[in-house]
Amino acid sequence: MRLERLNGRPLIIGHKGAAALEPENTLRSLARAVELGVDLIEFDVIDLADGTLVLAHSDDLLEVSHGAAAGRVRSRTLESVRSVAPELPTFDEALDFFVARAPEVGLHVDLKWVGFEEAAVDALRRRGLVDRTLVSSPVVESLHRVAEIEPSLSVGLTYPFDRRGVSRRPVLVPLVVGALAALRRTLPRRIGTLLANARATVAVLHHRVVSPAAVARAHAIGAPVVTWTVDDPRTLRRVARAGVDAIVTNDPGTARATLLP
Repeated sequence: MRLERLNGRPLIIGHKGAAALEPENTLRSLARAVELGVDLIEFDVIDLADGTLVLAHSDDLLEVSHGAAAGRVRSRTLESVRSVAPELPTFDEALDFFVARAPEVGLHVDLKWVGFEEAAVDALRRRGLVDRTLVSSPVVESLHRVAEIEPSLSVGLTYPFDRRGVSRRPVLVPLVVGALAALRRTLPRRIGTLLANARATVAVLHHRVVSPAAVARAHAIGAPVVTWTVDDPRTLRRVARAGVDAIVTNDPGTARATLLP
């Protein structure tokens, strides 16, 4: 898919739909993002024990059920998970939503686990959505598999990879901010190698590692830059000035009001 600025401003990607306004990764959230005029919608995909692909950010049932129950997600069947998360959409249901209700909106499919790449790509193919889709992951092996299965898909490397969930621990936030600042300084000279090793065609960068130099280097090798996840106007304006091609946001309304002339 083509990821480039529209009328001089970055594309707006709704994060998990419109996660600041509706329950994340639900059809309700996807619909709200469409109402707010997003260019693409990002949503997360994992697999369940019965092989069903669903929209979920992690294996944490407390998160997926929006606080209704604790435990793991991937070890359960769809019926079991839906007993505590009734709004949980399957991947197929989400794709059908894009076909029927959002024919002009792009898809940003973020794979949160490995091993189901072929099933995900096949579902996109069956609905003719390959040309509208960016598939991203922080896991290089997963991106390699996606590229092998469907070379025409846009493939994005999510960077950096918080493998141990350190950023979700409030006490460690100062350390995380410092680490991201260090990565930001070195990224311009490393971004080409990172993308090449992942066979990625798009750089999907945390906003704290975005700089004009990193964006310019990515563009020099033909790679668009997507940044995540940005909600406040000051940071929206900063990454837009840095030249990013698309911004992932929980609040598409604020993003549009900030970025549109």
